[in-house]
Amino acid sequence: MGESKSIKLNNRSDKPDNIVLREHEIVSRCEDIQNQLPGFMRGFFAYLKGNVLPMTRLAYLSDIRFFCNYLINETDLTVAEEPRDIKLREFNRIKAVDINLFIDYCRNYRVEKEDEIVVYENSSKTLARKKSSVSVLFKQLYRDELIEKNITDGFDPIRVPKAGEREIKALQDDEVMIMLDAVTTGANLTPKEHQYWEKTRKRDKAILILFLTYGLRLFELQGLNVSSFNFNRGEFKIYRKRDKEAIMPMNKSVTQVLLDYLENERLDEEKIQEGHEDALFLSLQGRRMTERAIRELVKKYTSIGLATSRKAGYSPHKLRATAATSLIGRGNSIFDVQALLDHEQVTTTQLYASHKMNVKRDLVRDMEWELERKETIKGED
Repeated sequence: MGESKSIKLNNRSDKPDNIVLREHEIVSRCEDIQNQLPGFMRGFFAYLKGNVLPMTRLAYLSDIRFFCNYLINETDLTVAEEPRDIKLREFNRIKAVDINLFIDYCRNYRVEKEDEIVVYENSSKTLARKKSSVSVLFKQLYRDELIEKNITDGFDPIRVPKAGEREIKALQDDEVMIMLDAVTTGANLTPKEHQYWEKTRKRDKAILILFLTYGLRLFELQGLNVSSFNFNRGEFKIYRKRDKEAIMPMNKSVTQVLLDYLENERLDEEKIQEGHEDALFLSLQGRRMTERAIRELVKKYTSIGLATSRKAGYSPHKLRATAATSLIGRGNSIFDVQALLDHEQVTTTQLYASHKMNVKRDLVRDMEWELERKETIKGED
């Protein structure tokens, strides 16, 4: 195979280059997976492209590739050695029971690699998505008259907990203060972490404050540029799902931490690598921080707030939950919080409204038991 060609961007839209490149990367990954799958799925590919968000499209295609590899490696339903070689007649022989066995396999499976065995354990939510991916594929093949029966009615149901049944994981106000104290003073960091903190504390604090104030999604924060901010007007622009733009107002604390970072810590222009000059949050190597690096940063500081191990720290999405519960707990309208966080349905925002901060802690605190009793004096009635 020849070497991959470099990408030259001719961006005539009003979107920043990094947003356009990110969208291009997702589409390229989708097309790469499509090239690995059988040609008779073209109608399915077209359906996904026109009806679902790019990241959802990528997830569905990844699920179908996994399903095809399952057919090859775990069943006798095909003689193909690669997913693209699976024949339509072989798909026509697949029954609902075969799909149910696949979903059951997905609950817990292992993959042997050269030097290790990786065990995968999937949640009901993940299983439901895999089932949905396969269901959409078979329905589309049936609509295109490529298979004889719509077998999806025979798929076993997967119970996913209702929204109200989920435990909302978010930091309490006192845990937020401990976390912010850690990023401000370096408290509770290991010696190695402290060395990095000396160079990135203003950046790290700005990242946490943005997550806590606006409940940004990880990709929204990672895609921020210096040019996204207009300090004179006190606002900045973010690019959300469904190709939407949003203008966010800045308060004093956000303005303060961002200016402190930009003026006193962000790398000088000559130390920033080409193509990353406008990135707001930079690594020590002068490149835009990756989503993975931001995720690990958040886990580190939230673990300090929670007084737990680094591995048990919270993800950026749980800082989004923290922002939601804090805003609602301060008496803000559910509909205003919905608009700020870009929830498509207000029912999602209502989950955080029903989550009462500290309620379990307060209930347990009020149920203390007397563990020590005074000895009865001999002779007393």
